[in-house]
Amino acid sequence: MKKGKPTLIILLAIIFIAILSVLPLSRWTGGKLKDFSLISDILKEASLISESTGSGEEQIDPELLKAMEEEEKAQHNPLTASDSVLALPVDTIIQAVKAPREGDLVILEDYTTSQTGLIHLKDAITNGRLARIAVVGDSYIEGDIFTQDLREKLQEAYGGEGVGYVSMHTDFPGFRRSVKQGGKGWKTHMANKKADRQYLGLMEQYATPSGTATSTYEGTKSLPHTGSWSRSRFMFISPENSIISVKTGEGEWSERNITASDSVQCIEIEGPTTRFDIKTSAPKLIGLGVWLDGQKGVSLDCMSSRGFSGITLSRINVELCRQMGRVIGYNLIILEFGINAMSSSQKDYSVYSDRMVGVINHVRQCYPRADILLMGVGDRGEKRGGQVRSMATAPAMINAQRDAARRAHCLFWDTREAMGGEDAVVEWSNAGLINKDYIHMTHKGGARLADALFKALQQSLK
Repeated sequence: MKKGKPTLIILLAIIFIAILSVLPLSRWTGGKLKDFSLISDILKEASLISESTGSGEEQIDPELLKAMEEEEKAQHNPLTASDSVLALPVDTIIQAVKAPREGDLVILEDYTTSQTGLIHLKDAITNGRLARIAVVGDSYIEGDIFTQDLREKLQEAYGGEGVGYVSMHTDFPGFRRSVKQGGKGWKTHMANKKADRQYLGLMEQYATPSGTATSTYEGTKSLPHTGSWSRSRFMFISPENSIISVKTGEGEWSERNITASDSVQCIEIEGPTTRFDIKTSAPKLIGLGVWLDGQKGVSLDCMSSRGFSGITLSRINVELCRQMGRVIGYNLIILEFGINAMSSSQKDYSVYSDRMVGVINHVRQCYPRADILLMGVGDRGEKRGGQVRSMATAPAMINAQRDAARRAHCLFWDTREAMGGEDAVVEWSNAGLINKDYIHMTHKGGARLADALFKALQQSLK
């Protein structure tokens, strides 16, 4: 073989695959062949790789580090130290509690004032209203991992359709399986990057157009209830008069003239569809998000923010949340955080516990008609003596989270215990349930954990 031919063959193969990636094979063949995207697959792999701990460094939320520094200064100030509830390590505030069980099932711990449990969620389900759940968390649930299976199980049991909340833009369009998201021209503003607080809701992000901005959302067949939905909504704030174009399915664009207002507005389109599109060039528009669901059953929103510890939720805007709540209200808010607040050396998480008490109370102020469930951190691995074991400080973190739930009078679920407790990460890794960073779950692992929480929720709904 002549020199240079292997390179030419590889180059031609790449060009051929790239051409196939943009061809509408599914439409041309009546669904016999599936569309695929080389670029999306590469981006998906990049997302998975970026989740691994190739550098071995532990990332602690900078917002939490700042809070810890502020508390340390206060502790050394004789004028404030005596008033601090954080003067004692968290493990002296409350003794370690063994997660309650019913057989093999780890059940919810009810620290509500009157032992009311899931009173708001149960009321919505019992009376046939749309029961809406928000799962707010970090990269543990990124890409709808875990939440897509929890949603599916709830919708299978109680009815419902669609994936609920989806952001205006994603940098990894091929990573999430439950919805096919595309578009361009949006600038995303996050709670940890000097975003304008007046526009921060429960999802902790919003987006503004850069030129002409578009968003597309398509159903998928990855799960039984993700293929279509019957209500498409786009929530936004438009400080100036603007034009927003929307369409569903293969229909025509509908141009909406929006009157300037500092309050939340919503475009809603009723009717079964498998696709929703948005287009706007309004430079001042604040895109809060899209909700794809129905009128009954259960709708579950996945709101994930990579690198967050949860403490920035104390800054979300109460008035904004209440305005949004008139359109999209919640019966249950699940808080999933902790992995970005842990390190292998820290045993005292009292500052974090105290901040999470404030977070829970603030979220309750934003959504007073919602039950609140705090999930304990999942099992996380570290190498000790050449072997992977559970991170030694994980029990201290769970103790701190349970204490936060107790002091804030909300529900708590011991995620780590539901995974199997001490060294569960080893079993999960061997079974392909957790990635090689020994932190983040695979889709298979997310499905297993979702089954455990679903059963715990059902037990509490009896």
